[in-house]
Amino acid sequence: MPKTNALLPVLTALLLLTACGAPGSGTGVTAPRVDGVRITSVTVPSAVPTPGSDGSGVVHADPLPGDGSGISAAYEVTNNGTEALAYTILFDFTTEAGEVMANTRETVRSVGPGATVRGTVRLKASTPGSSRVTRVKVSHVTKVPAAEAPSASGECPPSGIRITADDGDAAMGLRVVGLHLENCGNGDYALDGYPLLELLDQDRSPVQGVRIVEGSGGISTGTGFDEPARPLVLKPGESALSGLMWRNTTESGDAVSIPYVRVRAVQGADPVTVTPHLDLGTTGLLAVRAWTRPSR
Repeated sequence: MPKTNALLPVLTALLLLTACGAPGSGTGVTAPRVDGVRITSVTVPSAVPTPGSDGSGVVHADPLPGDGSGISAAYEVTNNGTEALAYTILFDFTTEAGEVMANTRETVRSVGPGATVRGTVRLKASTPGSSRVTRVKVSHVTKVPAAEAPSASGECPPSGIRITADDGDAAMGLRVVGLHLENCGNGDYALDGYPLLELLDQDRSPVQGVRIVEGSGGISTGTGFDEPARPLVLKPGESALSGLMWRNTTESGDAVSIPYVRVRAVQGADPVTVTPHLDLGTTGLLAVRAWTRPSR
């Protein structure tokens, strides 16, 4: 019993040091999974030397000054489905009060059925003078069949073409997302007309009640969407551009939100599922642009 009492002050000191933000401390996280993704621990940056009253440079367990750049989080992705999936995860880096100071997007390219993959995400950049970051959370998750995921930069899929969607542009309720196709194969690739689209809901089931129109559909003029389709032949290394356009006007009826779009460059081509997240409001109308060469 006397030995146990003697240890109490030491244990208390260690607990207080960890609570105050000890150098490189890791904090366990037991938050619920978000679509199969869970943060398992968060590591804060090491403390910095703070001179003592005698100028000896004693290190105190004080938080780092500034925004806390260097914070990292370990996470795991578990696939409870029946097919291999590719996950794209948006992590928010927040203050103690929950204010989002930065975010980072990570992609886990293939997680097999029943498998768990682990990784680490780090705060890559921050704004000088911003509030200190102390927490990390899973903000949003998208997951598509691994065989339909857009290929990584520098990789060419077996089809010989790489299809991606950009972050889009928005102005006065008008939304435009570009679809980009690159011929990364060894032969010519012929296009003639419009990409073929399939709109999918959160469960990747077909969405009903949305009309896809070729051209602008009267949504907006002067956008290039009404340029006629022309045959194109892309040499290896050449690219083509298409796009999606809509307005997120909300009037009477139910608003429609579409997280996934399955894209085929031409009839019979391998599909690629992109995640532009279309908020169509109550318009029920989506315009698609013909494949064209990018302007120089």
